[in-house]
Amino acid sequence: MSNMRIGFGYDVHQLQEGRDLWLGGVQIPAEKGALGHSDADVILHALCDAILGAMNAGDIGKHFPDTDKSFKNIDSKILLQRVIEVMKSKDYHIVNVDCSLSLERPKIAPHLDAMRAAIAPILEVSEEDVSIKATTGEKMGFVGRQEGLCAYAVVLLEKNN
Repeated sequence: MSNMRIGFGYDVHQLQEGRDLWLGGVQIPAEKGALGHSDADVILHALCDAILGAMNAGDIGKHFPDTDKSFKNIDSKILLQRVIEVMKSKDYHIVNVDCSLSLERPKIAPHLDAMRAAIAPILEVSEEDVSIKATTGEKMGFVGRQEGLCAYAVVLLEKNN
């Protein structure tokens, strides 16, 4: 087995008025928030799936099923911390992560530094090793119609020596 493992994650949630919008571990002021069993942070969920996928350890639904009431409205930073514990138990560490968010509005650029600052300590990497980018749906599809949002994440893990 190689000492390096790549993982890919994807998550999608509906947008709904009256919900808080949590992205990258940061609450973002918005008219609509993501609908989900937890806080519905699509960036952190995609990141969890990427890390779990790199280790061939299943997905976020396997580890944190939405049928389990203990995960209702849970802060996704806690889920990410638990995934990191699984990663450490398999003797890996994160080299870097790259995340892309697709959301029509609000503008995300002003919040990117806060997201990196929230995520990096959980992953035990520097903020320079956490890339987060955002794009719109160009008014097309469920993202463009502001019905939902989605995120993609790629992670590089390395086996500890």
